[in-house]
Amino acid sequence: MGKPVVYGADYSVYVRIVRLVLEEKGVGYELVPVDVFAADGIPGWYFEHQPFGRIPAFEHDGFRLYETGAIARYVDEAFDGPVLQPVGARPRARMNQITGLLDAYAYRAMVWDVAVERLEKTPPDEAVIANGLRQARTALQELSSLKAEGPWLLGTDLTLADLHAAPIIRYFVKAAEGQALLAEFAEIRDWYARIAARAGFAKTEKAE
Repeated sequence: MGKPVVYGADYSVYVRIVRLVLEEKGVGYELVPVDVFAADGIPGWYFEHQPFGRIPAFEHDGFRLYETGAIARYVDEAFDGPVLQPVGARPRARMNQITGLLDAYAYRAMVWDVAVERLEKTPPDEAVIANGLRQARTALQELSSLKAEGPWLLGTDLTLADLHAAPIIRYFVKAAEGQALLAEFAEIRDWYARIAARAGFAKTEKAE
């Protein structure tokens, strides 16, 4: 099989999720830069890969996909390497619950309302940050309650849930408020330290 192609930007949380899955599977890939915030707008050719102009998009031997969850599951099932999805119905449902929770409730609050608002807006909107932190606290409380015993979110084995959560938390802790809030949740704090120490995490970190 040919080398897969990921379309997107190295700053993107969702592009990084796909890259982390590829790294954990040991699959080489090409990252084709697509900056959806470019001054000239999204390049016209990209809409053939993602008609809504979002990132990432993915291609492998002529097979095209978009939506991070679909790409991550395809990579896990199409390539050799460690299995990143549990077999049982209940643990797989828990994995899907966690990724859904992160998409619906954590991403916007942690990344945009806290990290981006604090670090990239002048002046930042303190009300937006405060609301983001409230939502982030609920998300971290739920992650703590859903986390199984063991080093990873589902227990002894690393899964797509871990790889989905890690880039979101990484962005969140760029802000001092994010670091302080994460520190209140010892299990999630320690989980994050473990995943941040993995080779693929370092390899996909955007150079500042």
